[in-house]
Amino acid sequence: MGGPTEKSVAGVKVPGSGERTLVYIPIIHTQADMGALSESIQRLKLKRLGRKGWERNVNLVGQLWGQIEQAIESLTLPYERVRLYQDGLPVCGREVEIVTELAKAGSRNHRLLLRLREKGATIMGTESSQLLVEEYQLVKEVFASAKPAVATRGGARQAALRDSLLKRRDQYIARRINDTLLPGETGLIFLGMLHAAGHWLDADIRVVHPLHQPLDRGERKP
Repeated sequence: MGGPTEKSVAGVKVPGSGERTLVYIPIIHTQADMGALSESIQRLKLKRLGRKGWERNVNLVGQLWGQIEQAIESLTLPYERVRLYQDGLPVCGREVEIVTELAKAGSRNHRLLLRLREKGATIMGTESSQLLVEEYQLVKEVFASAKPAVATRGGARQAALRDSLLKRRDQYIARRINDTLLPGETGLIFLGMLHAAGHWLDADIRVVHPLHQPLDRGERKP
């Protein structure tokens, strides 16, 4: 991580006038988060896991979101000084509209964002629109690789592109937090478990993990 870390379950220390705190929430996306790719992803999971395996996976993801919601409810924060950063939410000027649409589609993640906004928190555009479009095109390409031979030939290239894209997204997310989280404010970031944006955070940002720390890809900010 770029700065010191602290574990907390019951709550988060409110930052002083010159401090910045980031509450890091690793998440797993639900089908409702996937937008236009939702049906394709469900078909792929059903094919790989079978009906019972898919239902088991859905239940496990639901349990995780129950834990996340419980952890967030335990936080005592001055929400007028809280910024919400969200995996997959582009900097575009339509952030609240996008969150509202996904919440209506059944996303527990985005419903939680709206509840926190009602308490006074600010929803922040978090990601590069261009990088998200690149990811969307890559995922579509993966789904289009229906023939095993094609999938095998392209698998290594797709994996390399995926890893490079994930790193670039993490760097953008970290820069966004560095540039917008002000002294005396607390940020809450909801970020997929494969991400490692913390490696590029400014050193003065105190990172708190109410649940558990994300995966460490062994990278560090120069």
